[in-house]
Amino acid sequence: MLNIFSVEEAKQGILKRQPPDEFPVSQTVLDGIAKIFGEALTPEQAVTRILADVRKRGDAALQEWSQRLDNRTAERFAFRVPPEKLSNALKSISDEELTAIKISAERVRRFHERQPLNSWMMQEGDGTLGQFIRPIKRVGLYVPGGTAPLPSTVIMSAVPAQVAGVKEIVVVVPPNRATGEVADITLAACAFLGIKEVYTLGGAQAIAALAYGTESIRAVDKIFGPGNLFVTLAKRQVFGVVGIDGLAGPTETMVIADETAAPGWVAADLLAQAEHDVLASAILLTPSRKLAEAVQVEVARRVETLPRAEILAQSLQHRSGAIITHDVLEAAELANTYAPEHLCLSVADPWGLSEKIEAAGGVFLGEHSFEALGDYVAGPSHVMPTNGTARFASPLNVWDFVHIVSLVALNHESASKLSKHAAVLARAESLEAHAQAADERKEK
Repeated sequence: MLNIFSVEEAKQGILKRQPPDEFPVSQTVLDGIAKIFGEALTPEQAVTRILADVRKRGDAALQEWSQRLDNRTAERFAFRVPPEKLSNALKSISDEELTAIKISAERVRRFHERQPLNSWMMQEGDGTLGQFIRPIKRVGLYVPGGTAPLPSTVIMSAVPAQVAGVKEIVVVVPPNRATGEVADITLAACAFLGIKEVYTLGGAQAIAALAYGTESIRAVDKIFGPGNLFVTLAKRQVFGVVGIDGLAGPTETMVIADETAAPGWVAADLLAQAEHDVLASAILLTPSRKLAEAVQVEVARRVETLPRAEILAQSLQHRSGAIITHDVLEAAELANTYAPEHLCLSVADPWGLSEKIEAAGGVFLGEHSFEALGDYVAGPSHVMPTNGTARFASPLNVWDFVHIVSLVALNHESASKLSKHAAVLARAESLEAHAQAADERKEK
């Protein structure tokens, strides 16, 4: 059931964000940790132990944690996916699946190639100043896959990296819990993009391997990709040893709709996001109670026929709902405060309303620009900021895969003139060695 709230009720409920450094933990998760570790631990403590063990013992620790957490039963197994398995996976998928992968990759590549990545230099009388743009040498992409394959995440993460010029792209994918293997469709996406270094590895142990390296896996410079609670906590703990793209929270969508919107389409868009996981949120903002009630009916009708009905029931009950606003402008104000990952504008004038939007991971204008298209084939990466971080963070893009190197090339004359000012500032900071280095170059 999609509950309907007033604005004030929603502010105290579904619009109220949890602190960004706190993650909801169920008793089931805590019980699972106690069973695995033999004692009660917080998820943070459990992750700390796994990271420390992999850092100390390398592959041996990866083997043990993969057996305990991912049900991999072989006594010894190779993490790296053999080249022939990648090529065979590409051959095994259907023509329709291959075409979809191709179209998705082409559109994502074309979109990201529009982002400017320009080194620059300015020549002045005192020499040259500028910036070099350099791709990160080696990156790790975490692609979820424990319960369902996500080839789209391979495309949405790897293609921007390739456009940025990254030479070494490493993909880690947890095995499916039922089969113990990575799905062919995910391996096929890797093969299609020419990614050769793929490991069957998930959870905090995968993040540890990427951050610290082991005997068989070289460490990377930056880690990307969404994951579960343990992956997110692990990324937070290794930050500084390596770079990270951000901390992914539960996925979320917000739809602003007016009386012109089709209730069935609005319901479909809310359900498409709510089915991701029990912590997903799907929120409708509308000044039309009639529309909200029609969407409520549509949601209830459709849930009965969807295979992930149990997940939908929980996400709709606890983190989702319809909110009756005074008008669409108030809806836009609430959206800016909430800063959703996805914001869909199903209104008569989506372009006009878009001018009022200040904070969202992605804005989808009109009912034909629905969010599920963005998940797969529209063009921008579907890896977007969650949990309100769209106030300051951006969707994954080519700039995440490069770094800037400043260039200073001053001539003798300018160095002589500037050195006296540098020396003054250095002595003001009580840094005499700095000042003397500048004195050596001062004009006489």
